[in-house]
Amino acid sequence: MDKAEKSAISFFEKNLTYWVALCMVIGVLIGKFVPAVPALLAKFEYANVSIPIAVLIWLMIYPMMMKVDFASVKNVGKNPKGLFVTWIVNWLIKPFTMFGIAAFFFYVVFKPWISPELAKDYLAGAVLLGAAPCTAMVFVWSHLTRGNAAYTVVQVATNDLIILIAFTPIVAFLLGIGGIAIPWMTLIVSVVLFVVVPLVGGVLTRNLVIRSKGDEYFQNAFIPKFNNITIAGLLLTLVLIFSFQGEVIINNPLHIVLIAVPLIIQTVLIFFLAYGACYRLHCQHDVAAPAGMIGASNFFELAVAVAITLFGASSPVVLATIVGVLVEVPVMLALVAYANRTRAGFST
Repeated sequence: MDKAEKSAISFFEKNLTYWVALCMVIGVLIGKFVPAVPALLAKFEYANVSIPIAVLIWLMIYPMMMKVDFASVKNVGKNPKGLFVTWIVNWLIKPFTMFGIAAFFFYVVFKPWISPELAKDYLAGAVLLGAAPCTAMVFVWSHLTRGNAAYTVVQVATNDLIILIAFTPIVAFLLGIGGIAIPWMTLIVSVVLFVVVPLVGGVLTRNLVIRSKGDEYFQNAFIPKFNNITIAGLLLTLVLIFSFQGEVIINNPLHIVLIAVPLIIQTVLIFFLAYGACYRLHCQHDVAAPAGMIGASNFFELAVAVAITLFGASSPVVLATIVGVLVEVPVMLALVAYANRTRAGFST
């Protein structure tokens, strides 16, 4: 990494873990002591999708999308190994390992502290997380690992298409409830807001700037202006999410820890399955890192929205999905650091 790149990321990314922790605390305190703020923001939603959160996630993704060169997207098919790893891990492995790990901990290991009724609810929340691979946040993790932007877009886009078909039957099968009613409008709006809108905006911006100023200006002068926007969007999103659930988090400290254990184990397991598979298949690091991140992280916006719609905002199921958000960021940051440290071992 050259000096210019180091200076460009030093403010936010050098100590990002501490910034994340600070934003979590600020969000919880706002939810606890200034509940009028999240109550007001919660009114701005459509199909159970929070518009303020959608805007912040758009800010996270938009700079990443501007880097997408569709000429390189056309070449993704020439090296599909990373896509195959993503599909297999996300849909044939991840939902079932999540169910098994969560059930083992909630029903067996944590039996003295969790009633059978709560265990069932927490398991439902874990399954909702496990059946929804990451759509939005993966662009942040890909950005931090210097992932291939075009490849990441294709990985995410194909996962979104599979979600439309596979999410409901997988969740229904694992929970054994014979068919779960998924809010389709929530899913469609989420995909449009978190993928389609920033992608179109990024592509239009890229084409307009290159057409008027040239590619060298775009790469060396225009793009660097947005270096900190992705991380700033992440931090503001965390403040907002945790302000919505501040009271819930404060009132359930022990159970939050218990729920976090299987979720962390699942996250690490899935990352190493995908990342290791890409290594064995001799994928380039800028493909392997996003492949690992997509499976390890979750489409928590969808999981939380479905949990609220199906079980109610005060349900323990919702708490489990919120804990997924709580543990995901620090764990994913640790995995990002690991991926960056092991870059040299991959094909170039």
